[in-house]
Amino acid sequence: MKDLDWIQLSLLLLIITLITKPLGIYIHKVLNPDEKTFLDKIFKPLEKLTYRVCRIDAKKEQTWKEYLFCVLVFSGFSVLFTYVLLGLQQYLFLNPEKLGALSADLRFNIAAGFQTNTDWQGYVGEETLSYFSQMVALPLQNFLSPSIGLGVAAALVRGIARHSSTVLGNFWVDITRITYYLLLPLAFIAAVFFVSQGVPQNFNPYTKATTLESGIEQHIVQGPMASQEGIKLIGVNGGGATNADSAHPYENPTPLSNFVQLLCMLAIPAAQTYYLGREIKNQKHGWSIYVTMAIIFVAGVIICCTFEAKGNPHFKDLGIAVSSGNMEGKEQRFGVFSSALFATVTTSTSTGAINASHDSFTPIGGIVPMLNIQLGESIWGGVGAGLYSILLFVVIAIFTAGLIIGRTPEYLGKKIEALDIQSAILGVLVFVFIVLGFTSWASVSEWGRSALLNQGPHGFSEILYAYSSAAGNNGSSFNGLVTNTPWWNISLGCAMLMGRYALITFVLMLAGSLVKKKRPATDTVSFPVSGVTFVALVISVMILVGALSFLPALIMGPFLEQFFMLSGKLF
Repeated sequence: MKDLDWIQLSLLLLIITLITKPLGIYIHKVLNPDEKTFLDKIFKPLEKLTYRVCRIDAKKEQTWKEYLFCVLVFSGFSVLFTYVLLGLQQYLFLNPEKLGALSADLRFNIAAGFQTNTDWQGYVGEETLSYFSQMVALPLQNFLSPSIGLGVAAALVRGIARHSSTVLGNFWVDITRITYYLLLPLAFIAAVFFVSQGVPQNFNPYTKATTLESGIEQHIVQGPMASQEGIKLIGVNGGGATNADSAHPYENPTPLSNFVQLLCMLAIPAAQTYYLGREIKNQKHGWSIYVTMAIIFVAGVIICCTFEAKGNPHFKDLGIAVSSGNMEGKEQRFGVFSSALFATVTTSTSTGAINASHDSFTPIGGIVPMLNIQLGESIWGGVGAGLYSILLFVVIAIFTAGLIIGRTPEYLGKKIEALDIQSAILGVLVFVFIVLGFTSWASVSEWGRSALLNQGPHGFSEILYAYSSAAGNNGSSFNGLVTNTPWWNISLGCAMLMGRYALITFVLMLAGSLVKKKRPATDTVSFPVSGVTFVALVISVMILVGALSFLPALIMGPFLEQFFMLSGKLF
């Protein structure tokens, strides 16, 4: 890494650290309806109107089962609603290119992907979706999906903070306030900024131009991109208007827009840690979790950038310059470091947006974004999802430490009992089972192997990455698979839904157990949940429980490919 690379990384971490506290305080106010925000004059009337129209009793809180029921019913309706809208695309307005109908399996895949915050794209956006689909059908889920995630995280945090209770908040109040007070304002600010950088925001037909060399007519994409970019990044959704995503000069035109995109992806996931500390009245604990995420993140950036900067040593023997590193699949205007940094950010925040082809990364450089996802959205993670995912690892870490030192494991004064550890373990392992199960199925099936554009360990890595991304609700891919087929669309869609809602079920189950526990005695000495020892413990458990679960698969994929590359064989 060069000096400018270190400066860019340091500046990114500095800005994120500085905004973590004020944004975390604001999130705390949004998730506590009795607190006042500076946007009350704008959104309070709209919030009350929403409750009145939808007949929501804002004062009535719910048990974990009631909260889960609302999550599942609302999410199911959202998937169906999006599926129907996409099916009517050819008949609706804002379709100047007269784009036609989508197949049933692709509609299911898109509806499941955007509702689960995955936004997997096995299709070319500018050739498949109308302006209506791009600006109404899908962005609607880009608001609702992160609001559900943050609402579930808030329910878990309330379960930790409250004592001798049974209720965890009101799902309808949570998603209403998160959407109005948090996501809408931030997405609007981001969209205005992107317009200032040159991102299109129009409803014009595609521009037609004739190329000078061959005289072929070229269609230059137009459309409402800036508004989609805002919520795509603030809600860590992903899913670009174009196939090239954030590598496209329309979606990401300048170095400044690239840097701001990184900030947008990290802002809410980082601020969630401060919200946690403020809600449980233990700010050191929140900062310790922030540091845990930051350490793993920086390690990933360094590893990815180091191997991408080295490139393939055998290219030199072919007379190809390797001094600039591995530039295959990367934009010249971003270079190796900005591409590696973007890949690490987008996979550690579950965004899935890309500004370079992950399929073209070196084997070890490519293992970083894959491993980020396989740690289960616990490094920054999605809006809400990152917080409740790492809290599962915290519970497991404290339980493990309690067994080692021979004392009853306690988390903030609450005993970690059988149901608690079962919920946490199942929440972590269900993701492993989904990924490895679907990967195994696709690897031995004709429909799975026929989609490969590369063979050997790299082809296996493409399948493993695809299902890791789907079940982890990330949405990025190695781009080496032809996945817009019935089997792939349906299996990936099922992996997205299972990865999202199986985890949420166990998270809310844990919240329901914790909230019932009595307030500890004042002389009770709780397990330390801050400091160097706690951070090291959580990182160790994340590696042992999370990363090592995928070690055999990683050996068959990226690690084996690295040895082949060093011996001169490429795939």
